[in-house]
Amino acid sequence: MSRSSPLRQMLARAGWPALVILVIGFFAYHAVLGPNGIVAYRDYQRKLAQRQAQYACLERVRAELRNRVELLDPRHADPDMVDELVRRKLNVAHPDEFIVPITGEQAARTRCGIKLDE
Repeated sequence: MSRSSPLRQMLARAGWPALVILVIGFFAYHAVLGPNGIVAYRDYQRKLAQRQAQYACLERVRAELRNRVELLDPRHADPDMVDELVRRKLNVAHPDEFIVPITGEQAARTRCGIKLDE
């Protein structure tokens, strides 16, 4: 009968627990530092708060545009809004006025702090 060496017996007894510890370590590492871990969750929360702030700003811009559209209703147009629109479309201005053209989307992005590469 051959006897196994003490080293082999020790490795046989410690093999499964070592494997279990490695598997637990693997999952613990990914739970904390993985792409969906705790660290990434904090980043997701930060981005969510930033996007919600941008969304709220865009909603305010949308409400302003909706108000301007209502002021230009043909049944009861606001005289100041009509004057502004006519000046812009006909390119008429007083000598002491400065005109800076900004499109609606650029104005909204500028007002809400949205970068173009997002």
